[in-house]
Amino acid sequence: MIPAEKIAQAMWQEDIASRSLEMRLQAIGLGHASLTMKVTANMANGQKVCHGGFIFTLADSAFGYACNTHNQRTVSASCSIDYLAPAFIGDVLTAAATEVVRSGRRGIYDVTVANQNGETVALFRGHAATVKGKWIE
Repeated sequence: MIPAEKIAQAMWQEDIASRSLEMRLQAIGLGHASLTMKVTANMANGQKVCHGGFIFTLADSAFGYACNTHNQRTVSASCSIDYLAPAFIGDVLTAAATEVVRSGRRGIYDVTVANQNGETVALFRGHAATVKGKWIE
């Protein structure tokens, strides 16, 4: 079995979106991943809090890394998010994704997004589907 770290390195090279938002991969293992992102001023909405789309993107990136750790290219089939608290400029958000179930071509992953104080900002659930190809042959 190919280590999750090697798969994540291969993914990171192709992941322009996460890199452009200056996300950082904090932890990776079979079926789980953790990424961080600092909320910058250009991520603030009209309420002067982090736009939900950026929080969603962070959670979706963690989900993507977690569901690809099996070295089978995997994409999102559907996902949802519940916003529980605002994130502010300067906050450092961590999205921790965990595999709930994986069966056949499908998988379900839960992601918790928390701020630097450990306060939950959002809960995300992603449904994954495998596609053709591996990250590393």
